[in-house]
Amino acid sequence: MAKQLMVLPSKEVSRIRLVTVPEDTSPHEAYRSVTGLIAEVERTGKDQWVEDMLDLLEEHGFENLEFILGPPLD
Repeated sequence: MAKQLMVLPSKEVSRIRLVTVPEDTSPHEAYRSVTGLIAEVERTGKDQWVEDMLDLLEEHGFENLEFILGPPLD
């Protein structure tokens, strides 16, 4: 079975992330889980919160993937 992917969008292009979703996680559960984890990290107020967020996501079975951001379709 193909892995499910989740795009974590951002207004700042350098902060856009692509992660794999753990196999035993439904899309709805993944969305709720990631939302909670991001909120948890943002509350710390650290400058390097993106790296902290990725570490926390990895602890919960999500994997950060490298990607190339293409041109807009519109």
